[in-house]
Amino acid sequence: MKTSTPVAESKRILLVGSTGRVGQMVMHHWRSKPPTGVEFIAQHRDPDRNDGLFWSLAEPLEDGLAGRQIDAIICLAGVTPGPDADMAQNTRLAEAVLAAAHKAGIRRVLLASSSAVYGAGNGTPFAESDATAAVNAYGAAKIAMEAACTPWRDAGLEICCLRIGNVAGADALLMNVARAAEGAPLTIDCFEDGRGPVRSYIGARTLADILANLATRPSVLPKILNIAELDFVFMEDLARAADHPFTYRPAQVGAFQRITLDCRRLRALHTFDPDTANAARMVAQWKETLPR
Repeated sequence: MKTSTPVAESKRILLVGSTGRVGQMVMHHWRSKPPTGVEFIAQHRDPDRNDGLFWSLAEPLEDGLAGRQIDAIICLAGVTPGPDADMAQNTRLAEAVLAAAHKAGIRRVLLASSSAVYGAGNGTPFAESDATAAVNAYGAAKIAMEAACTPWRDAGLEICCLRIGNVAGADALLMNVARAAEGAPLTIDCFEDGRGPVRSYIGARTLADILANLATRPSVLPKILNIAELDFVFMEDLARAADHPFTYRPAQVGAFQRITLDCRRLRALHTFDPDTANAARMVAQWKETLPR
């Protein structure tokens, strides 16, 4: 008598913030190359859409999330710096998601924080165990958001705060590339070594792969994870990869050349593709998501 190999059930993952800049890029890559054994539900705020899950986040869902067989939530929703931006919304949005997850019995929530919580530092890559010392309102708001997770963890939720570095295409430099008039050069700070700023970056497809991996891992995740490629990126290399002109200007006194993340904890949980760690591949992953 022949027996068939049991087929593992798909994991159902709710992405909150699917219409934000990063969320749209992540959803693009998931749709173009769906991860095996994962079904994604996109939360949105458009009552006229027929797909995904309409949820304004401003008030609880009428019927909650119970009964939707959701295994984990990835929350990328948040308020970013801008005129009149209410940074306190970052905590309120996170708590709305955590409350809904707890009520529905959803065990795991991945919550988008930011590398901005660390501040500028001394040039040494930040590890998750380092103290937070935000230098702007956005970083301070993410610190407050992370602190608001404590009572929900005490109530039984597994919450992993993702301190995400620069996502190529949602970062200041490449957004400036997208907005710049054709041929108008960018200006990049130049430091004493003749190079520009160095930052931790990640491509949108790599981020999508990591999120799917973390959301479905059977083992308990750390409370905090730095999220970026293992190698660092020079700003001028991004501009060159985007085929956009730039000029150097002397960096001002007090400017910080190196603000980077130590991602060894993430490396223990995720197998990186070494070919995606360079500026050219990150820019390519961003361009794949642009309208054609």
